Amino acid sequence: MKIGIVSDTHGHAERFKTAYEKFFKDTDLIIHCGDVLYHGPKNPMLADYNPAKLATFINEINIPVVIAKGNCDSEVDTLVLNNPIEAPYAHVFADGYRIVAVHGHTVETDADKDKMAAHVKADIFITGHIHTNVLERRGATVFVNPGSPALSKREDKRSTVAVADLTAKKITVYDIDNGDALMSIDL
Repeated sequence: MKIGIVSDTHGHAERFKTAYEKFFKDTDLIIHCGDVLYHGPKNPMLADYNPAKLATFINEINIPVVIAKGNCDSEVDTLVLNNPIEAPYAHVFADGYRIVAVHGHTVETDADKDKMAAHVKADIFITGHIHTNVLERRGATVFVNPGSPALSKREDKRSTVAVADLTAKKITVYDIDNGDALMSIDL
């Protein structure tokens, strides 16, 4: 099973579409860690900010999308997305792995993430919120932050997503523009 992992699209339809076409169209599931449609008061409005177009695109793909509620997601967003926005955590069981996704604004420190991951016995604990990718193992859990395909806060400004290939037992973070694998970890 392959799972596309994304966060912090903030209504940028073309950036999500690029990530989908390059990395997610052959996945079995997409996990979105929140801040799907609204740009947020601290984020710049990019030229492709079009939350209605992004909602339509997500609604029309025929891959299940699991969404964890972000701090910029609102109740009105649930009216235009066919997929429920789960709050505050989304839980997925796939190929024997317990995967927990949360936006990240409620568990900001590594200590908070470690504590929650241990409490829910997560094999893979996915967050977003910081717009910077993370991929590391701490204890029995692999921690993933796919970064953002639209509003990167990496020093080099690369837009990123992640793909978990559970069959190959590997998670990889990719640059969505040039396809480079930036980091990878074995499960």
